[in-house]
Amino acid sequence: MKTTRNTTLAALLAGTLAACGSNAPLEKPLDYQSDTKVDKKTSLEMPPDLTAPQIQNRYQLPDSGTASLNAYSNNAPQPNTATVAAAGNSALLATPTNARIERGGTQRWLVIDGKQPEQVWPLLKAFWQDNGFVIKSEEPDIGLMETDWAENRAKLGMDPVRRLLEGVGLGGVMSTPERDKFRIRLERTANGTEVYFTHRGMYETYVNEGKSETKWQPRPADPELETEFLARFMVLLGSSEAQAQASAKAAQTQAPAVQRARVEGNQVVVDDDFDRAWRRVGLALDRVGLLVTDRDRSQGIYYVKPAKADAQSKADDSGFWQSLAFWRDGKSAAPQQDEQYRIMLKSDAKRTDISFLDKAGQPLPAKMAEQFARKLEEQLR
Repeated sequence: MKTTRNTTLAALLAGTLAACGSNAPLEKPLDYQSDTKVDKKTSLEMPPDLTAPQIQNRYQLPDSGTASLNAYSNNAPQPNTATVAAAGNSALLATPTNARIERGGTQRWLVIDGKQPEQVWPLLKAFWQDNGFVIKSEEPDIGLMETDWAENRAKLGMDPVRRLLEGVGLGGVMSTPERDKFRIRLERTANGTEVYFTHRGMYETYVNEGKSETKWQPRPADPELETEFLARFMVLLGSSEAQAQASAKAAQTQAPAVQRARVEGNQVVVDDDFDRAWRRVGLALDRVGLLVTDRDRSQGIYYVKPAKADAQSKADDSGFWQSLAFWRDGKSAAPQQDEQYRIMLKSDAKRTDISFLDKAGQPLPAKMAEQFARKLEEQLR
């Protein structure tokens, strides 16, 4: 909890991401700024896992023709983000990129043909940094990246008061009651790379009648915002605005209402073949607050654990972890980060069964497995 400061939410301000300029494929106004850029003494108190990150080195493409994600993490510091993006564009985008947005239920992801994760990784990092986000953590070995919390200041109306404050350099005293962050995951495919953006949101609410104190609460993931960023990344990869716009709109088109996921006993059953189920389960795990630490696609296994920041947060200090720790009693302590689980997929034609195992590969107790199943099924509908 904290003492509130002036919070304003007005009409959306027309604008676009600086990185995409006039080529933004969609019309949603976005102008993100990370709160970590503001002096800690004056910045809003953020959700428990919002901490000043250690800024990692910029990535450069290895000289060798056999690049690996490991090679990126060992490279020396590079110039600023704009330089990296420019180098990436010239080195990697010499030929048009075959990229498209695909959809499964409410989930979307970007399919990039002809480019390996090693090539896409530095462009992704530059993309998020150029669009106002700080990279909080990155694990190139397993293709995971996470941003810090950031505010979409396009949601602030440019009224006379804000215009005056901006004019004297005090625009930061006004803010919205919302923050967003993203988890980015890359999957290697036979033809290239799949990219997944998973949104998490928080909303600041009053906790007393006098409206003198507030608390950050989780808000639902925004699939449309995920699609917005996927489409804008398509533009960075070399797709035209028209191509990105068409791909985004196609992914947003509502499919006929069909129940494609259901709980049967202690398992989740989805009416998808293995490839599609594998993609959808990976996104669903991100959304329920589990971090994929490793995966064995040939065996159909995701190795997961609670995300570090979530595991270290006290459940009674934030509703966020409590809402994610669905396998625990609400009165219990938050889980430790060393708790690990296996999510196993087994497919037969157009049906895939998803089961839940402990670290040793043994089935979880029935009650715990059922809780896992119901939470995951919510994200797979």
